[in-house]
Parts: sequence; structure tokens; C-alpha cells
Amino acid sequence: MTTTSSPTSTKTWARAMAKPAIEFALTPLSILSGAIPAGLRGSLYRNGPARLERGGQWVGHWFDGDGAILGIHLTERGASGVYRYVQTEGYQAEEAAGRFLFSGYGMLPPGPVWERFSKGSKNAANTSVIALPEKLLALWEGGQPHGLDLQTLETFGLEDLGALTGGLPYSAHPKRDPQTGEIFNFGILPGKNAVLKLYRSDASGKIVQQGSLELEGVPMIHDFVLAGPYLVFLIPPVRMSPLPVLARLKSFSDALAWQPEQGTQILVFDRNTLALVSRGEAEPWYQWHFGNGYQEADGSLVIDFIRYEDFQTNQFLKEVAAGITQTEAKGTLWQLRLDPKTGKVQQIQEVCARTGEFPSVHPREVGRPSRYTYLSIRQSGTSISQELFDAIGRFDYQTGTLTEANLGDHRYPMEPIYAPDLRNPDQGWILTVVFDGSSQSSEVWIFDSAHLDEQPICRMALPTVIPFGFHGTWNPAKP
Repeated sequence: MTTTSSPTSTKTWARAMAKPAIEFALTPLSILSGAIPAGLRGSLYRNGPARLERGGQWVGHWFDGDGAILGIHLTERGASGVYRYVQTEGYQAEEAAGRFLFSGYGMLPPGPVWERFSKGSKNAANTSVIALPEKLLALWEGGQPHGLDLQTLETFGLEDLGALTGGLPYSAHPKRDPQTGEIFNFGILPGKNAVLKLYRSDASGKIVQQGSLELEGVPMIHDFVLAGPYLVFLIPPVRMSPLPVLARLKSFSDALAWQPEQGTQILVFDRNTLALVSRGEAEPWYQWHFGNGYQEADGSLVIDFIRYEDFQTNQFLKEVAAGITQTEAKGTLWQLRLDPKTGKVQQIQEVCARTGEFPSVHPREVGRPSRYTYLSIRQSGTSISQELFDAIGRFDYQTGTLTEANLGDHRYPMEPIYAPDLRNPDQGWILTVVFDGSSQSSEVWIFDSAHLDEQPICRMALPTVIPFGFHGTWNPAKP
């Protein structure tokens, strides 16, 4: 069984993950400073690994922790919060047993090899969320989403969205068109050659169209981008050896290999037909996340993403679970231009040299031209290998400048989420969850999106520590 050692780090950020997270029911939140903006009404949802230990053993990779959802509801009556583990079958079984039972991204099932074949993998439901009209979906890379109550976060169970029969995977990075409400997503079916499944859903989340394409080998695909009339995949040169995984000799993570000689593959699909438009190739790099994509007047596509020079980022994220990081994995913001008809790269360049991750844009600009990208960053001078992100920023493509929100020493924000103001379409707010390593507490901070370098508009206390998570979403109140 692949596990990490017990955390012994003295880094203040590691305190957020040293113990399993404690749930809390719907609770009024106290305001520490400022006030909630009058036009900020709706719910913030965040997902992430909240339990990294069972029975004295630690997960093999940060991606293996059980997912828990934080919900922050902002209404005319004030703010309330709720935090609950997603009640997956795997979570419930391991809770009852008091130990790990299943394989994961970086873990093998416990016991001798001949007993591992009867133990499947656990849907950790720990990566992201998307709010539908009647439910919240907790998303994970390798399986179906789980449905939850939008208010209480009670788990309903697995959702097939009308088409995910037989456990078809539904990735953690769906893209919602801000004008049509359509939702696009994908899943990877493993095999000697993996199959890329494409999904188009209506605004309710129901899958109304599917497409598929056989790939070369089994690549690692984490995210994609909606760019005007196209869906674009940049496939890094990371490939999995399926046999050791099928034989239960290696975890999925340990079976992944960096193969730079294969370069980066580019796939462009028509968003309406889900048919392949073009294939292209580029130099090798790795990326987890895209900021945005859109089409220029000349027909070319512009794609913003966080680029790493290799796959060492996977090792760094494995070390996060142990609370002791030592691998240097620097990701920076890049912009690529390509011809969608040929898949040929026209230009690629680094636009911001500051180490960053979790890029996002105004929700109305998804798939459309966007001037600003919001992202998690490290303060100048912060060690890339030793620390997590300790600031957030806004990069302006028009001026080439980065506006930084410095939260102070030993404070670590999660991914910044843009929330439009309901009263003023030109006003927006940036929401983030901050862990204060000195006081060992978590808070919700609200910034004016146009003035990140000023003090937060509002700070709210949370009842318990929220471990660092991956992705979230803002669900605006209905007019």
C-alpha cells in the first residue's frame, strides 16, 4: 500500500492538514472586519481533500484525501456557512472500518497483491464543484459526480446526468457557456489506448450530446478550454503504463511517466458537433489548468494557461500530503495562439513570470475575450519548493501588470473566485478562503476585484479549520 509518512513539518501551512477536518452544520458566521457588499448575494462553494489520514496511515498523494464541501451563503439576513464530507460509498466504508480499504490516485489497496484485485478504487469526490439549478455536483477525475443539496450539502448519491451509465467518468473541470448556459465536459476511459469522451449538457446538467476519440496511449488530461466555437485540449507528454496499474503493482500516479520526446498534442473540437476539427503538435510542457480561451477577429484562438517545464509538479503535490515539500515545481502564466483549422501554434509566450496556479476569469467571459486573469501566487521571495501559495493576484493583459493582494505572514489563501455584483454589472468581488497559520483558524475574505492591493472589504470567521482545497464556484442568487 502506497502511503506517505506522518507529517512532521514545522511549516505553518501544514497545520491546516495535520488533522482530519471537522464538519459543521449550517451556522451563522461572525464578521471580523468590514461588511458584506450589498450587491453580493449567492453562495460560494469550495471542494478539497479534507481527510488525509486513517488508522495512523496517511494517503499516498494529496489527490487521495476524502472530499468535503464548504458552502458560504450570503443573503440579506447575513452570512452562514456549512462544511460536510461528501458521503461517498468509499468514505462511509472506510469510516466504518477505521482504515483505508481502496486504491486511489497515489495509493494501492492494502494487503497482499493477490487480495488487491477484489478492491476497487475510491471516488474521492474531492476536486471541484458545479452548481446546477436543483443540486450541487461534487466532481472527481475518474468517476461520476455526486449530487448534494445546495443549502445543507446533504449527499444525494451518484448522478448519471442522463448518460453516465456504467460508471462513465465526468471530469472535474466542466465549462459553462455564460450566454447559452450549456455545460461542456469530458472523461477519459482507460485502455491500451484511452478514449476521450466529450459531453455537452443543457443548463440543467443533463447530457444531451456525446462524442469520442481514441487517443495514443493513456495520457494525463486534467483540464480543457472552451474557446468561442471550439473545445481545445493540450495534451502534455505524460503517459501511464496500464499493466502495472491493472496488476495492482503501481498506483496511477506512480505509473505516470514524463516523455518529453512526444511533445504536446493539440486537439481542437467543434463545440456544436463535438467532432474533431484539427490536430497539432508543440514543444513539451505540462499544465494542470487553463485560465480561459477565446477566438480573435482573424479566427485564431487565444488560450491562457499555467505552464510547467516538466511533470515535477506531481511530485510536489504528493509531498504536500506529508506536510514537507522539497521539490521545485514552478508554474507561470502563458498565452498561446493557434489556428483552429490546422492546430498549428502561431505564437506562445510567458506573460507573467510570477509563480502561480488556479487561474480564473469573470464567469461572463468564459470562452470570450477577457482582460484579467485572477490566480493564486507566491509573494516575492517565497520559496517555490517549501511554501504553498501565500497571495492572490490579478494579471492585466492590456497593461502587462500584476496587482497583488498581500495577506500578511503565515496566511494562505485558496483559489480566488470572481463573484459579480448583482446591482452593478461593472462591479465584482473576489472571494477566497484563508488559513491563518499563526492562529490556526480559517476565514472567508472578500476583496474588491479592481483593488486587490487594498484591504479586504470583509473578513468572516469560520467555525473550524478548512484544509487547503482545489476548486470552487460562485452561484449567484436568483434575481
